[in-house]
Amino acid sequence: MNRWREITTIDEWNEVRERSAERPVLLLKHSTRCPVSANALREFEDYIGNHPEAELDYVLVKVIESRPVSNQIAEDLGVPHASPQIFLIKDRAPYWNASHWAITTEHIGAVVD
Repeated sequence: MNRWREITTIDEWNEVRERSAERPVLLLKHSTRCPVSANALREFEDYIGNHPEAELDYVLVKVIESRPVSNQIAEDLGVPHASPQIFLIKDRAPYWNASHWAITTEHIGAVVD
């Protein structure tokens, strides 16, 4: 069972962003058509699986299927879109982000832990 939640609407994104004022969010923008993104998803899930005690919400956005949400995230956070792309969001703002091959369990852990 996944510990991340997929969001598909801008309303859900707005809720996630608001909640980041109370609890940080680790958000992965994932392309279902890209092997680099498939690797990033594995790294994201490996991190989650090895950190069950983390005080984070885990969120996934499929960039092709939910393009308006992906675009809104880029606009709201002021970070140009990339795919795959990961964010640590605190207080409604991007605290950290990385893309492509920089999305590794070790890199996520170095930032989040």
